[in-house]
Amino acid sequence: MKMVPRVAVIGAGFGGVAAAHSLQQSGAVVTLYERADRVGGVWRDNDYPGAACDVPSHLYSFSFAPKEDWTRRFAPQAEIRQYIEDTVDAVGLRSALRTNQTLISATWDDVDGSWLLRFASGLEDRCDILVPALGQMSTPHTPAIPGAVTFAGATFHSARWDHSVDLAGKRVVVIGSGASIVQIVPAIADAAASVSVIQRSPGYVLEKGDHPYQRARSRIGARLRRWRDYIGKEVRTPRLVRFPKLVRPVERQFRRDIEQWVRDPELRAKVTPADRFGCKRILVSNDWYPTLQRDDVHLVNAGIAAIEPDAVVTTEGQRLPADVIVYGTGFRTQAFLSGIDVRGRGGRPLADAWAENPSAYLGMGVPDFPNLFLVYGPNTNPAWNSVLVFLEWQAQYIARIARAWRRRGPLAMDPTPEATGRFVADMKRRSARSVWVTGCANWYVDDTGVNTQNWPGLATAYWLLTRRIAWRDYCIARVADATRASDGVTKRQVPTVSR
Repeated sequence: MKMVPRVAVIGAGFGGVAAAHSLQQSGAVVTLYERADRVGGVWRDNDYPGAACDVPSHLYSFSFAPKEDWTRRFAPQAEIRQYIEDTVDAVGLRSALRTNQTLISATWDDVDGSWLLRFASGLEDRCDILVPALGQMSTPHTPAIPGAVTFAGATFHSARWDHSVDLAGKRVVVIGSGASIVQIVPAIADAAASVSVIQRSPGYVLEKGDHPYQRARSRIGARLRRWRDYIGKEVRTPRLVRFPKLVRPVERQFRRDIEQWVRDPELRAKVTPADRFGCKRILVSNDWYPTLQRDDVHLVNAGIAAIEPDAVVTTEGQRLPADVIVYGTGFRTQAFLSGIDVRGRGGRPLADAWAENPSAYLGMGVPDFPNLFLVYGPNTNPAWNSVLVFLEWQAQYIARIARAWRRRGPLAMDPTPEATGRFVADMKRRSARSVWVTGCANWYVDDTGVNTQNWPGLATAYWLLTRRIAWRDYCIARVADATRASDGVTKRQVPTVSR
């Protein structure tokens, strides 16, 4: 009699959809929980003006759900969010979806050999396999600034854009100059009376080869384009990871280009990076530098000393009048399961396991947390490729485990400390020469100097690691006399776990 694992996937963005689809294909019983009222993840939340992808559209889509009719080479936010909605329907996940369910705790039951889930709605559920797919950019970071609560105007984070605020004729102060801001500022400059951008340090903003597609591609054409874009990004990865000296010609070319793009020497000095190319997220925009040269747009290189009721005051004493403040200050990227109390074997908190650095075997498993498999966990952000290929590979890996669960009977498995230690040490060793560790301060590297975010190698190398399961790297216990048959009917409960 085959046993069917119950799987809870947390989060209905790209990662959750990929995992839920692969797990359903494996024969598991899947429930897809989403805290919001609809799917979409970051592409639901980040609906700010100008929001669009910076990865080519055909590569930024699932191999199992190719979209032939992307409208542009770099798709806008609304089209990407709709693609996620369409994929949920196309692969039959709508019936598995439970919206408005915020997970607040997940506790491994040593006796029952399952996870007890508690949600903010009061719902409780159990699952055999828990798959958090929350992403690295689901929790906005808003810095504590003296006087912020006294501001009389509207304030919001770029990932929580307040569309009820009319920017027409308003003095807008934007804090930050990262990936979201280089899209937002050009999009709002015409409406606002003025835009002041407070920048901590400039990044490399390259020309965006964007253009509309005149016609839809065939399915084969879409797949070929996806692979062409993938290979094109793979060949550029080694210079960021292993041979950072190879980026020097790119840096020199950028400095030559920016002399043409920005004529004013003072502004050019402000936007010319001192960091190594690629040590921060590489940005793309055709509008950023032209917008900064407008008379009603001002770039300020300074810290923030305080916020007053009608202004932002910099550390250099400059007072920037403001009616609206937009925080483009990124996300809590080191808090992979922010807001969820996760407790593993013996009640051990995940926060304790990650007290030094967030880490996971293959970016998915954590010792003493059986049947917990993270999607887009530590060290699985691709250096210079599409995150969707990583998400699919992780989803397929977890689905293989679900198939084994069905063949071999109920399992409680977590990676051994030795295997996890080897993987983490390898990540540190391979990251040591990368531009992220050697080039500048960035969100990829934590306060101790450890790269917790990026995959330090070719994306293809991660595929090779995850295409098969190294069972010797896991502690595997059989959950005695499983309780669920393939028809989903409970047969009997024997609350023991054999080790």
